[in-house]
Amino acid sequence: MSELFAQLWSPQMQTAFTVVIVLLIVLYVLSIVWVVRDAYMRGVTWYVWGIVALVPIVGLIAYCLMRPPMLQIDRDEQELEVALKQRQLLKYGECATCGYPVEAEYVICPNCHTQLKNLCSHCNHALDPAWTICPYCATPVGGARSSQSSSSSTRTPRRRRNATSPSSRNRSSSSDK
Repeated sequence: MSELFAQLWSPQMQTAFTVVIVLLIVLYVLSIVWVVRDAYMRGVTWYVWGIVALVPIVGLIAYCLMRPPMLQIDRDEQELEVALKQRQLLKYGECATCGYPVEAEYVICPNCHTQLKNLCSHCNHALDPAWTICPYCATPVGGARSSQSSSSSTRTPRRRRNATSPSSRNRSSSSDK
């Protein structure tokens, strides 16, 4: 038995065993370094994962199972892309009738044909229905000119009537006394 043991532990076998042990230690240290570096790049508490990785094999497996799916820089880039998409979507709205996405300059909904905006009769820009004057060429919108003239003509007689009615009331009240 001692001869068999002496043959198994020859100098070549001892050297091979030492090399294997050194490689396993190097792999263990590199796995800890990898866990710490990867956890730092993913934006998690890297020092906690470094302590977990000190447990051979189990710590590495635990980190691989629980690590975040994306690097911090990838998450930041994704958030920027989402913000850019949201900013681009601000140019769009929804049709009040059917909810179809429409651009800000659409005059008619392409889905349900609801009129979304008016057109300026002078410059043909799309105008908000609440506007009474075109901001592009200062032209009154639609019937705004006729309604302004008709409202101004109706206001004048009312003022005269209102102006005369208090005086007539005063005259009638003074004559009653």
